Amino acid sequence: MAVRLNEDESVVKTIKEGLAKNDGYCPCRLQQKPEYKCICEEFRQQIADPDFEGYCHCRLYYKEK
Repeated sequence: MAVRLNEDESVVKTIKEGLAKNDGYCPCRLQQKPEYKCICEEFRQQIADPDFEGYCHCRLYYKEK
């Protein structure tokens, strides 16, 4: 299992800029809740799932099996 950044550098740049503007909260979410702080709770749960492979909600990270 490995977690890596999206290969699309423009996506990474855009999301990182959004994170900086939102104090580390996912720029794709409307609310700033503790569970939306990057790396969000949703993706941490997906990382823990051995059968999950794919992107996090905002597509910044990708989990490989």
